[in-house]
Amino acid sequence: MKPIDPIHLSEPGLLALDITGTDEATVHAAAAELGRRWATSGTPDIHRVPGEPGVTARLYADLRRSGEDLL
Repeated sequence: MKPIDPIHLSEPGLLALDITGTDEATVHAAAAELGRRWATSGTPDIHRVPGEPGVTARLYADLRRSGEDLL
């Protein structure tokens, strides 16, 4: 995965989350649930690392804003 850009963590309440799950559907479901609660970067790109179990994705979230703010 790419390094985290400092702008994504420039203020309190901003998060960079690395999510690992058994499969893509599980990671997408987790990202969707987080997006209902907080403003997030949306559907993440999935990455597989050879020799490591599961799949991983990075999601950015703003805990200061509700996911409903985006609707």
